[in-house]
Amino acid sequence: MSTTEVGFRSARGPILIALMLTTGLVAIDATILATAVPTIVGDLGGFAQFPWLFSIYLLAQAVSVPVYAKLSDTLGRKPIVMIGIGLFLLGSVLCGLAWSMPALIAFRAIQGLGAGAVQPMAITIAGDIYTVVERAKVQGYLASVWAISSVVGPSLGGIFSQFLSWRWIFFVNIPLCLIAAWMLQRTFHETVTVRRHRVDYLGAILLTSALTLLILAVLEGGQAWAWDSVPSIAAFSTGAVLLVLFGFAERRAAEPVLPLWAFSRRLLLSTALISVGVGAILIGLTSFVPTYLEGVLGTPPLVAGLALAALTVGWPISAALSGRFYLRIGFRNTALIGVTIVLIGALILAGTAGTPLLGVTALSCFVVGLGLGLVATPTLIAAQSSVEWDERGVVTGANLFSRSIGSAVGVAIFGAVANAIIGASASGVRDAASVQAASAAVFVAVAITAALTVVAAVSMPRRTAG
Repeated sequence: MSTTEVGFRSARGPILIALMLTTGLVAIDATILATAVPTIVGDLGGFAQFPWLFSIYLLAQAVSVPVYAKLSDTLGRKPIVMIGIGLFLLGSVLCGLAWSMPALIAFRAIQGLGAGAVQPMAITIAGDIYTVVERAKVQGYLASVWAISSVVGPSLGGIFSQFLSWRWIFFVNIPLCLIAAWMLQRTFHETVTVRRHRVDYLGAILLTSALTLLILAVLEGGQAWAWDSVPSIAAFSTGAVLLVLFGFAERRAAEPVLPLWAFSRRLLLSTALISVGVGAILIGLTSFVPTYLEGVLGTPPLVAGLALAALTVGWPISAALSGRFYLRIGFRNTALIGVTIVLIGALILAGTAGTPLLGVTALSCFVVGLGLGLVATPTLIAAQSSVEWDERGVVTGANLFSRSIGSAVGVAIFGAVANAIIGASASGVRDAASVQAASAAVFVAVAITAALTVVAAVSMPRRTAG
């Protein structure tokens, strides 16, 4: 089909609308919670635990993505995305009813299991029904969802937490899930040859256990126990051993949950490493910028949310334009330009954290967002375009898995840094001075992560398929 047939009025227009609605579920959730964190902590307590709200969600999302991706290559995309929407809806309702921080953290895991199917399936379906050239235009439509969500999400989060109740940031997902499911059921039809499949339960259990222990060790180190204590050493060492066992299990599995070949090719490995960096950078800013502004400057939640929105406004703007770049100068050069812009924005944020200004923080977030849009989209499409249909789900899942792992581990490390600095401050409590020092350290860590992501982008091959 020609590129002129991409749009709402084309034959595939109804499917595109359904994919945009589905993408909106994850897009809004990406920003709406961060703005409300200080309010949630004030209601439920547990500031030191708040990174778990992000880590457990992202961990559940990360470990389930490869499972869903494999099942989608055998059962089809539609049943998997519908299961994901159902789990996301259930998790949202339970989160809205949470009575304590541990309960909210547990229910976020259910929500993450749903997101693990929703986001990659929407991207994979787009990869199935559109060519590489067409996807350059489709990205503009999908990017518009993130653009709208980048304003709606933080705004709703600020309004709910400031004027109503933070619980509405979860209840708002109920109508969105129902509409998205109805649209997909009505518009998207696929023909799939169903074949027998084996779910790699052992691999999924080993991977989940390993990552949970490692994140637990990072988040609780220096808090629940000393870094050099027996529980800390046991958590780190057991997690590492389980990761090694996971690698051996995947070599023997008939249908591995995360095929090692998805990281054995240079293009796939480099784009996966870039995704790890993107995930860490994104979560570092979305989880700490609102807390930084509200805790240091006393910025109202709504205003802090709009400052964070600058990050997610910049992303879709450049993502929508990224197709023109990678079709002209290639995936690698586009990614290099993007990650350089990310590094510049991160350095500005880290350099000015000692003298906080709302406008400078928002501008830095916008610059980082512009760069991320030129990194995330081209590298994912480069990976997708290098494989055939029956491998595309696994490759998409592996790439998004890497981003989720980057976010899950990243927020754990950033949270550990912040908690350690607050605990070592003169007051030993969370006040404006300690929050400022902790946030500054986190922003420096984000800049270091951006620099490492530049190295990963340099390692991409100059020529890619597609």
